Amino acid sequence: MTDMRALDTHRPLDRPHSPPEGSPPVSSEDEVAGAIRTARAAQPGWAATPAAERGAALRSAAASVRAHAEDLAKLVSAETGRPFASAEEGVLAGVSTLEQYAELGPVHGGRSLLGSWDAMDFMVPEPRGVVVALTPWNDPVAVACGLLGAALVTGNTVVHKASERCPQTGVLLNRLMAAAFPDGVLHGITGDGSVGALLAADRDVDVVAHVGGTATGRAIAAATALTGAKALLENGGNDPLVVDADVDPVWAAGQAALGAFTNAGQLCTSVERIFVHAAIADEFLDALCRAAHEWTPQPLVDERQREHVHQHVAEAVADGATALTGGSVPNGEGAFYPATVLARCTPGMRVMREETFGPVAPVRVVESFAQGLAEAAEDDHGLAATVLTVSMAHAQQAWRTLPVGTVKVNAVFGGAPGGAAQPRGLSGTGFGYGPELLDEMTTTKVVHVAQIQPSSQARRAAS
Repeated sequence: MTDMRALDTHRPLDRPHSPPEGSPPVSSEDEVAGAIRTARAAQPGWAATPAAERGAALRSAAASVRAHAEDLAKLVSAETGRPFASAEEGVLAGVSTLEQYAELGPVHGGRSLLGSWDAMDFMVPEPRGVVVALTPWNDPVAVACGLLGAALVTGNTVVHKASERCPQTGVLLNRLMAAAFPDGVLHGITGDGSVGALLAADRDVDVVAHVGGTATGRAIAAATALTGAKALLENGGNDPLVVDADVDPVWAAGQAALGAFTNAGQLCTSVERIFVHAAIADEFLDALCRAAHEWTPQPLVDERQREHVHQHVAEAVADGATALTGGSVPNGEGAFYPATVLARCTPGMRVMREETFGPVAPVRVVESFAQGLAEAAEDDHGLAATVLTVSMAHAQQAWRTLPVGTVKVNAVFGGAPGGAAQPRGLSGTGFGYGPELLDEMTTTKVVHVAQIQPSSQARRAAS
């Protein structure tokens, strides 16, 4: 996962979302098995390659991706509907990630241990083997570069399947990167969830790294439990925003709109549910509706995703919520859905319990900050959360008690580079980015080297 700062979401599209023609064919079962066998055969040689050379190869791959950033961004925009400027920003973020891992990989080491003077004791990281990377459509290049870069630079070989919603993006990225490595080190596969299931269930795979939906992540966890492979999962979230009584409601509404509507709500850390203090709720809702009206519509990835989003909204309205803005499927081409503000939401509604992944801001009014914090914590997911408050005591209470991997105070997006978190609950397991991802892609061996005693050598010579 990349650091999702505020992106250029207000730039209108030149045309409706229209995926390119000529999608690559789905890889067959034999092709999937062959890719894994090829990766297995190439892995010992790649692991034996000096770390500095692996880093240099990854740096070369990064340069190739940078040189073709415009081509990749055009494909991302065409296949997913993401505005070109935002898509290009995602591609360049992926390049930056590759460059970072090219530097971090060669210095990723173990540590020495203080044993006896006549021996050496140390711990050393080793590659896990064959890594399967299953990456999503919402930021396809940036996310893939993180998983591929960390796996490759630490000596693993990789079989990568991009989402079936952006197959051509995946094909081009794999081709550009694979050219920098020896044959068999990086192999691209195309297809839908059935192909991903074949990859995850193969007993010759050592790691399955997945960024995507919760249901898929749970299926991968079940498959790897049988094969013994490591599952590295970011399964999405249901990220809450808690708004305290002491903040400017107009500013808070701007933060809520940014978190809920950026990239049409199709970010891993989008704001999915909002808890606002009753003391400022009316002003907050008015300002949020104004922000929603001003937000430039962006298309969802496809009609299937729009139907999913609208179903969440329609069910909430049927259960008593009020759509203050949006809430209906517009006419015309493209999978557009308006920025939608839902008031009078209750905890039992599906729009509050599950990840909607669309431009929807469900709002629940609470009587106290403590109530908002408690209800925000009552969820099976645990990816991220945001709190807006002037109170340092409330900020401290929030980050200490919210059961999520990332807590943001007074900003829905942002953060220093290099930060890495572990999701909780249904949101997954393991570090999915940052320097710690190198640890996830390796396994640690402890070594004790003792010196043969002189008396033993003498006895052997005498015999």
